[in-house]
Amino acid sequence: MAWSPRRSAGRRLQLPLLCLFLQGATAILFAVFVRYNRETDAALWHWGNHSNADNEFYFRYPSFQDVHAMIFLGFGFLMVFLQRYGFSSVGFTFLLAAFALQWSTLIQGFFHSFRGGYILVGMESMINADFCAAAVLISFGAVLGKTGPVQLLLMALLEVVLFGLNEFVLLSLLEVKDAGGSMTIHTFGAYFGLILSRVLYRPQLENSKHCQGSVYHSDLFAMIGTIFLWIFWPSFNSAPTALGDGQHRTALNTYYSLTASTLSTFALSALVGGDGRLDMAWLRGTHETHDWCPVSSPSLSPNSKSKTHVACTTSMGCRGSWEPSWVALWLGWPPVKLMEMGLLLRLPILDSPPDSQCYEDQIYWEVPGEHEHLAQGSEETETQA
Repeated sequence: MAWSPRRSAGRRLQLPLLCLFLQGATAILFAVFVRYNRETDAALWHWGNHSNADNEFYFRYPSFQDVHAMIFLGFGFLMVFLQRYGFSSVGFTFLLAAFALQWSTLIQGFFHSFRGGYILVGMESMINADFCAAAVLISFGAVLGKTGPVQLLLMALLEVVLFGLNEFVLLSLLEVKDAGGSMTIHTFGAYFGLILSRVLYRPQLENSKHCQGSVYHSDLFAMIGTIFLWIFWPSFNSAPTALGDGQHRTALNTYYSLTASTLSTFALSALVGGDGRLDMAWLRGTHETHDWCPVSSPSLSPNSKSKTHVACTTSMGCRGSWEPSWVALWLGWPPVKLMEMGLLLRLPILDSPPDSQCYEDQIYWEVPGEHEHLAQGSEETETQA
């Protein structure tokens, strides 16, 4: 895992400088543009002589809490199926989500809640920021193991902007009813990641083929992530829905469609598996190929797509959200921008992992036992000599 002194020095500085710059810029933008909304601001809330029990916090926070757990625990553990990439999967999920939540609050605020020169934030903006982070993490699944943290932060920086623009076009201009985020979150995040993965593809990735598989414990932890997502999915679909019977119906329909799709997945896995045995990759919803995956289960797997679609079509007024014209509109304009972004992320200065060291934690993390293992290997080499 040796690096040249110049490259090691550059790698040491790139991530901290980028993190500090992004956080500093975000903090300044928050100070200038972000203000509490009526439900959050003490003066505005009490001026209206409202009861504290009527505050949206008590109605929205349980759903927010569930969605928040999905972002950091569900997506984080879902990605750890690669046998030597557990630290990076969980750690980079933490990093990307923390940045995307702040940046998306600004971008979505400019598009949806810009009033009197300010972005008004509250529980709804927190939930919407989590949804944007979900799209970023779905895209992360497509380039998992092949990109460094600096590349990933830049990916999130640009993807959040495109996510906000795409969401504004679909929801505000075309007035698409997209319960569960089938188009704005899952479709966008999946195809964004797949196109980016294709642009970043390197023929020599075969040199890391030995690290691309899973082992028993990595599959087990990935299944834990899948179960986290499964448990909280009714909250994910119903969180942005208007309070009342529509939200209740969305949660209920998602709840039952989840159970039905799970049995179907077990049946299909046993049917196509060797000797009728179950395949954990089917159940956790990630499949490995070179330039296609892993894309996480909330995006393209049949299991999750069916539950999202059922929740969408049976909730309040999901009129025509799958019309081909709107899908064609989305697929028509982002690819050019994604190609440009992919070329930007290919710049050598951004320190992508070498072909032979992709899908490895040790290139970016201090791994316990790493030095002892290297020392033992050196001793064995000297003994044989």
